[in-house]
Amino acid sequence: MIDLHLHTNASDGRLTPSELVARASGAGLTTISVTDHDTVAAIAAATAAAAAAGIRVVPGIEITAIDDGRDVHVLGYFFDSASATLGAFLEGQRARRVSRVREIGARLGTLGMPVDVDAVLRSAAGRPGSSVGRPQLARSMVEAGHVRSVQEAFDRWLATGQPGYLPRTGPSPADVIDAIHQAGGIASFAHPAVTNRDHLIAPLVDQGLDAIEVYHSDHAPEHERLYAALAARLGVLISGGSDFHGDPSTPLRAGRGTLGVVSLPAEAFEKLERQALRREPAS
Repeated sequence: MIDLHLHTNASDGRLTPSELVARASGAGLTTISVTDHDTVAAIAAATAAAAAAGIRVVPGIEITAIDDGRDVHVLGYFFDSASATLGAFLEGQRARRVSRVREIGARLGTLGMPVDVDAVLRSAAGRPGSSVGRPQLARSMVEAGHVRSVQEAFDRWLATGQPGYLPRTGPSPADVIDAIHQAGGIASFAHPAVTNRDHLIAPLVDQGLDAIEVYHSDHAPEHERLYAALAARLGVLISGGSDFHGDPSTPLRAGRGTLGVVSLPAEAFEKLERQALRREPAS
């Protein structure tokens, strides 16, 4: 089984890289990709743990782009995780995340729900290269007793349009695709049925998008058929994964808390790998 969309505690997942690998092994996965948000910090540890378990790890990442004030997630695979150019790009991404967390924390304080933002940032700083965002603030809101669950924190305060929400700033999807390509990787449009920005996909193919994430925990069979057909029509490849976070109480859908229910077909994986082999990192 192949799952190319997994998260660790280097971003908003709840498991360490070794814990994630253990869970993946128990679920029967044979090839995985750790795709933490805007960081490659967990790849080395996951790769080391996976070697002992007989699991292959593909270098991966989920980078946040912005279009018209809304998030668009782009998955990257098979890139050079030591690329200095990509590293500098991701440092900028994480710096913007820290600034946003501070601003949202201040806003929550004015709303009568103070949280210990410094503790959130210290926790992230204790894992070099890790990223931080709204899920960590939501957990702090639960710990402070302001809400009963992470889901409630998002539904009432942190989701788009809610009082504690602050729009993100960052690079365009095309810029993110270029950053992935510069590191020798391939780029896939993440969970399109969730993003609900299908009008972006064809123009991004013209700008180098390599694949569409067809298989995902939040995709019903009709979504899989829709996006597989779109990928074929546009002449791009398909990717897939569970988007596992290890915690069903996150604001993300419950399906993302289960491993082994989403698997990318081996033939589709082989096509992704062949595409990657044709791309060299920029000098």
